[in-house]
Amino acid sequence: APARRSAPPAIGSRSGGCAVPGGSMTDTRRRVKVYTLNEDRQWDDRGTGHVSSCYVERLKGMSLLVRAESDGSLLLESKINPNTAYQKQQDTLIVWSEAENYDLALSFQEKAGCDEIWEKICQVQGKDPSVDITQDLVDESEEERFDDMSSPGLELPSCELSRLEEIAELVASSLPSPLRREKLALALENEGYIKKLLEIFHVCEDLENIEGLHHLYEIIKGIFLLNRTALFEVMFSEECIMDVIGCLEYDPSLSQSRKHREFLTKTAKFKEVIPISDPELKQKIHQTYRVQYIQDMVLPTPSVFEENMLSTLHSFIFFNKVEIVGMLQEDEKFLTDLFAQLTDEATDEEKRQELVNFLKEFCAFSQTLQPQNRDAFFKTLSNMGILPALEVILGMDDAQVRSAATDIFSYLVEYNPSMVREFVMQEAQQNDDDILLINLIIEHMICDTDPELGGAVLLMGLLRTLVDPENMLATANKTEKTEFLGFFYKHCMHVLTAPLLANTTEDKPSKDDFQTAQLLALILELLTFCVEHHTYHIKNYIINKDILRRVLVLMASKHAFLALCALRFKRKIIGLKDEFYNRYIMKSFLFEPVVKAFLNNGSRYNLMNSAIIEMFEFIRVEDIKSLTAHVIENYWKALEDVDYVQTFKGLKLRFEQQRERQDNPKLDSMRSILRNHRYRRDARTLEDEEEMWFNTDEDDMEDGEAVVPPSDKPKNDEDIMDPISKFMERKKLKESEEKEVLLKTNLSGRQSPSFKLSFSSGTKSNLTSQSSASNLPGSPGSPGSPGSPGSPGSVSKSTSQMAAITTK
Repeated sequence: APARRSAPPAIGSRSGGCAVPGGSMTDTRRRVKVYTLNEDRQWDDRGTGHVSSCYVERLKGMSLLVRAESDGSLLLESKINPNTAYQKQQDTLIVWSEAENYDLALSFQEKAGCDEIWEKICQVQGKDPSVDITQDLVDESEEERFDDMSSPGLELPSCELSRLEEIAELVASSLPSPLRREKLALALENEGYIKKLLEIFHVCEDLENIEGLHHLYEIIKGIFLLNRTALFEVMFSEECIMDVIGCLEYDPSLSQSRKHREFLTKTAKFKEVIPISDPELKQKIHQTYRVQYIQDMVLPTPSVFEENMLSTLHSFIFFNKVEIVGMLQEDEKFLTDLFAQLTDEATDEEKRQELVNFLKEFCAFSQTLQPQNRDAFFKTLSNMGILPALEVILGMDDAQVRSAATDIFSYLVEYNPSMVREFVMQEAQQNDDDILLINLIIEHMICDTDPELGGAVLLMGLLRTLVDPENMLATANKTEKTEFLGFFYKHCMHVLTAPLLANTTEDKPSKDDFQTAQLLALILELLTFCVEHHTYHIKNYIINKDILRRVLVLMASKHAFLALCALRFKRKIIGLKDEFYNRYIMKSFLFEPVVKAFLNNGSRYNLMNSAIIEMFEFIRVEDIKSLTAHVIENYWKALEDVDYVQTFKGLKLRFEQQRERQDNPKLDSMRSILRNHRYRRDARTLEDEEEMWFNTDEDDMEDGEAVVPPSDKPKNDEDIMDPISKFMERKKLKESEEKEVLLKTNLSGRQSPSFKLSFSSGTKSNLTSQSSASNLPGSPGSPGSPGSPGSPGSVSKSTSQMAAITTK
């Protein structure tokens, strides 16, 4: 409902005390739902309660109060302002604007209750309760106010064929002015003008008077833009709606009239898959379909200036849908018959298809409901056995029926994944794996015939929601995560991975067409999600079934996106830094496919090149010792010539420092001295690389730390930290020649024992190579093409000097 204001009228008499006419607060006449209009022009349900009107001292006036029926809390406290425009719509709705862009609505259970509150509002504002709106609309100019004083109403021309042009001009001229729109709407209501116009429409059609029909199109379109509920109720009545649609067929901008009535009467068929006994419900369904058709297909797309003029039409459709869902939901016989026929084997396929399509549309309508109403809706469907019914439908051969069932399943998963999980775990105790609901979903995903796999992508998203631990419940007695994941890996995971295992029996994929690659990429995406969010379940499955080796076969695919999916899967595993995974990788030599792909990629600077280098860089930076040793011992010869980044040389340096520490344990003892002092306060702000070095150093020292012997004289902070400060400043210099000069100067001068230690540390030495490399073209730190000239030479010099320092 639009916000409407006008100059304040005379204020009516006010009375004090709460008024609950005709009964107590629990009287159904006073039962209401409170709605607010959100930014998307959709109504949000704020709750159900009972309305009363009373004088509120704090607000200094008569007010509307709504208290929640659940706990008696205050849902609404709104003063009845004398200059606020209140509208009564559809006999059971009162709509108004509290402030700019804040619209409210009360939806009454009974018309009598709506009439009582409407009378109270009209009494406060000094209005006749027979009106449907209590105020004139906003922002009339001074000229209009003057006109208003001199002419109390708008006089319409007599409704005749010869005066249609005059009527059309009057309607068009009234639309820009809120005051004239209001006067026009009142005149149309009071004189029964719309029905007279529709009678002339029949005459024009019989006479094939195209000019008159064009005028009627403009008139009826203008009446829509008046945004008036009372007019809509006349236009959308059973006797008028088809004629209104007929008027809108004759758009002057089109060379030929549209055949909307023919479509609605001949093409669009209303099918009662289950007979609806309530005539009011049936009429409401017909009306809603036709009004929705008018909004979506008949009316031209509104301009920016006309959008708000159709807000009442949106509200009309919205409240109709809410009413339809509520009436169907309360009809237990209807729903019982629906599910009985859905699951009955004797039901023929055409009938079943109609039943499924109805259920799909029913669920789609429910999306207009507010959360608490939607909860009740899905609980009703669950109690009726919607999941067993879906299981039957998904096992059928008809693709259209299965597609509709998949859409219904998606509504259920999005609403309550725990309900779906509980059902599939219960059915596993009675049925074979092949007919489990989740396995049927996986099979439909695998067998999707769409070249773009649109259905498979949707189903993969649903599976991901079902296996996501973030939305699983935990109670004192049981944890859904443990139970469901145990079930999923035992009964379903083999179905999900079957296409992957079938396609990776050799050294390269046995099928490498685009559709198969897309499917395998989807499966890998879900497996990667499992690696990240599931713990021992996925770990046991990958190691026992040798899944990673089979996945890495896909590195040889001609489709780059699939090869990258396989690499991402391995990167996620390495990122866990889990020694169980690491031992499995080393035992099966699972870096070999990655190194092969890297070498086959050659000097091309692409995503594959960068992703593989990033994986090895992660191993180096995180100092994963087992993998570092494995890579250098088995693949160094293949990688030693790669000099456009320093990652592999850095890995080699790590490896050598690890061996050196193993051969000379005293170095580890000496390095603990640095560790004991490293958390002292220092004026410098530590850089990220420095902190990384400190953290790595701490990891190195976890296994048996050495302590300073009592006889040693403790060094003060400056003795320890000063050489490190100098070293960190020196690493910031960019040109290698300056580094050589600085290093020679320091080597020729006095060297403290701690200075030697800072170089002896493998991780610290590596920082030098990393920082010097980061300033070179082609390195990870500075984007550039592989093989940038000069970068290997400069690094090798600094590396050789460090080697000399370490051995000195």
